[in-house]
Amino acid sequence: MSNSSVLFDAPGPKARRISLIASIIAGILILAGVAWMIWTLAQPRESGGITLPGFFDPSRWDIFADPEVWQFIVFEGVLATLRAALVASVFAIALGIVFSLLRSSQVAWIRIPTTIVLEFLRGMPVLLMMLFILLVLNTGAFWAVVAALSLYNGALIGEALRAGLAALPRGQREAGLSLGMRPLQSKMLVEFPQAFRQMLPIIVAQLVVLLKDTSLGYIVGYTELLRTNMNVLGSFYGNRYLFSLFVVTLVLYLTMNLLLSWFARWLSKRTSSQSAGKRLDPEDASQALLVAEATAAARESKGP
Repeated sequence: MSNSSVLFDAPGPKARRISLIASIIAGILILAGVAWMIWTLAQPRESGGITLPGFFDPSRWDIFADPEVWQFIVFEGVLATLRAALVASVFAIALGIVFSLLRSSQVAWIRIPTTIVLEFLRGMPVLLMMLFILLVLNTGAFWAVVAALSLYNGALIGEALRAGLAALPRGQREAGLSLGMRPLQSKMLVEFPQAFRQMLPIIVAQLVVLLKDTSLGYIVGYTELLRTNMNVLGSFYGNRYLFSLFVVTLVLYLTMNLLLSWFARWLSKRTSSQSAGKRLDPEDASQALLVAEATAAARESKGP
């Protein structure tokens, strides 16, 4: 047993050789798969009795030389997506704060109904919620998207904040009460700011999920980025440009999500350096929330 490895012995020469050979074979297979995919996409294909060039042919990308196309994509697609995500994020954080306070209440007739509502919102598909709000409440596509994303993500953010409150040391609450604060004052002025800062990376990571879920607005008729590119521009320019429009849409979504994910990682490092080295990885919001809930459950199971 080597000193640098606790769970397993260091591999010997034979194991290292087998691992190297397997890595080389896997790399060759991956490169062959990528090459085959590129070759397939580059081949001409039949569509409606007409032979179209491959997907990498310049004639399939010439529309992007027109500045008006990019103006339409940015102003009608990207900004609409960001507008829905921004409004839904504000409402989701506000709802999350309210849900966390109600969920952690000591009064049973407040805590139990809030728990039921949260479990219902967490278990209901976002798309079904959008359709229900659109068809029953007749709010319009934009507010159907915003309301559904706000309720669903607000429930998850509320659970994260509730777990952050429960995971705080009991001494924080006792310190507030010893200063003459009422329980609600102690929670709002002493406990909640610490819990919010601790769970902030999880909240930002959940906002990444919210931004991606705005694409569900395509189903309810909201003209966001996906609908703008694949439906409006695809119908206007024809099937010849569907693949190129798909690639542009993918790149724009990846750019927005990666920037927000980078901000979540940066925020996690900043907050972890200020909280005694305790860090919640924001790469997966659901996994980080499970860790926080487990920590909170462990705190609650201990006696005073």
